[in-house]
Amino acid sequence: MSKCRVAISQDFQRSDGSPAFPSFDLSPLDDPRIEWSYIPLRNGRIDAADMEGYDALILLSGRFDADSIPAEGRLALVARFGVGYDTVDIVACTARDVAVAITPDGVRRPVAVAIMTLILALAGRLMVKDRLTRRGPDGWAQRGAHMGDGLVGKTLGSLGIGNIGTEMFRMARPFDMRFAAYDPFADEEIARSLGVELVTADELFRRSDFLCVNCPLTDETRHFVNAARLGLMKPTAYLINTARGPIVDQVALTKALQDGTIAGAGLDVFAEEPSSADDPLFGLDNVIVTPHALCWTDECFAGTGAADIAAVFALLSDQLPSDIVNREVTNTDAWQAKLKALSSIA
Repeated sequence: MSKCRVAISQDFQRSDGSPAFPSFDLSPLDDPRIEWSYIPLRNGRIDAADMEGYDALILLSGRFDADSIPAEGRLALVARFGVGYDTVDIVACTARDVAVAITPDGVRRPVAVAIMTLILALAGRLMVKDRLTRRGPDGWAQRGAHMGDGLVGKTLGSLGIGNIGTEMFRMARPFDMRFAAYDPFADEEIARSLGVELVTADELFRRSDFLCVNCPLTDETRHFVNAARLGLMKPTAYLINTARGPIVDQVALTKALQDGTIAGAGLDVFAEEPSSADDPLFGLDNVIVTPHALCWTDECFAGTGAADIAAVFALLSDQLPSDIVNREVTNTDAWQAKLKALSSIA
């Protein structure tokens, strides 16, 4: 093996060939040991034929499934650009000795900032007041009917208290809110240090004034936020989801927003992405929506990109990349052979 060949999914590149996200610095890949190139997405997924001869893939938004893995057995790493990995078939990768890495350090602060942005915008009725202002004197005359909510003493709830959830609570400390979370895998010591009370799922829905979804999408969490649990919430409460759309039953949420079961929602993720323009959710005044990109900042892409590139360089240094999801694969003889071959490149 003369070089480590790295594939970059095509959605990192504009149609004119220029980088779509300049803050993702690809220059470290211009290393004499590395050869890299963009590969296409075909119907939103990576095809095995395009991955032949590559050792690693840095993947943005495309799907990577069993039919994305070449039969030759060379591929060692899929480095997912972000913390979610529901677009990658982990079982198939493990069966074929492919490690899957994510980048929690790159998204921790940017996603927490996105959550706080939605909380503050909802509490201050930002979108409504923006529209009123643009209407001139008639709009200004109606501003008293749209009083916002102060945050002091309100309960900030989190469905999940992992990487992003803990960062959200750290950032929210100056607002003097009460903190609560539900997470069956919670680290009680960390929760205690943040002043977060761990409660049952139903209690979290009952208490929260701002309930934030901060858990991964799994079989257990799909539609965890359903009609029954939304019905437990205060009519003055808000739901914020920056995690994954299918964790929330979107039909049930739309109805809850329409009939006043809850006061509003801030959503960066949806049941289907991209979403249809005629989705009834988008006709509601009490919801703020963004296209699964609220955390997309120069800081986010620089940090996340650097983490993915670090995963590639770890292979060249005979080291395990950080934050491998299917860590058991790294103990197999086949994966160790891939690591040995890559680390021997001069």
